[in-house]
Amino acid sequence: MAAAAPGHVLAGGAPALSSPGGGARGRMEPAALERFHSPGKGNGLRSRRTVRPGELLYRDMPFAYVLSKEQLGSVCELCLRRNGNLHRCSQCKVAKYCGRSCQKEAWLDHKQECRCLKSIEPNFPPDSVRLAGRIVFKLLRQSVCPSERLYSFSNLQSNAEQLSEEMKDGLRHLAQTLQLYLKTEIQDESQLPPAIDFFQIFTKEVEKVASSEENSRSKCLEDCP
Repeated sequence: MAAAAPGHVLAGGAPALSSPGGGARGRMEPAALERFHSPGKGNGLRSRRTVRPGELLYRDMPFAYVLSKEQLGSVCELCLRRNGNLHRCSQCKVAKYCGRSCQKEAWLDHKQECRCLKSIEPNFPPDSVRLAGRIVFKLLRQSVCPSERLYSFSNLQSNAEQLSEEMKDGLRHLAQTLQLYLKTEIQDESQLPPAIDFFQIFTKEVEKVASSEENSRSKCLEDCP
């Protein structure tokens, strides 16, 4: 799973993977957390009291997440549970769900993405491009995510100045691919609010997006599995 923010945070800084579609969502543990900036390292969260090793400090929904290509078809797009009898989206034929309940709950995040996936078939976007697309649509909707009470997407720090020119070039290719992927929904990128910058979104994604297989534009729209 590729995500734009962790779901659980444990004492010691290790993220605990969980199902975004299940459990107590939007729930903050008793620990009092605060956001802070560390010069040279970026932004972070810390507790204002002593915590026990392994203690759950905070639990919430990620701002955005997608399944990796390897998990498509075997895991529900919403609750992330494995299921041998998933129901496929009749439009894009990519997203699969446990049933109508999961599909209905996921529709707000999938609606525009669905049309984009359908428009580029039989090609398929890299995980990072699909994740960036979800981020763009969520920012355009101005949706309020419970996890942003402590840390909003705009608070994420870009690491562009620390990247090599080769890495920047790879991210520019991904930004161009994102533009092509979203074309059916966003015809003119220049009409987007200044806060939505395709290149900067990739510099803020938690996942390392400029991998060797994504470093050339010719490979950015891959064959559908």
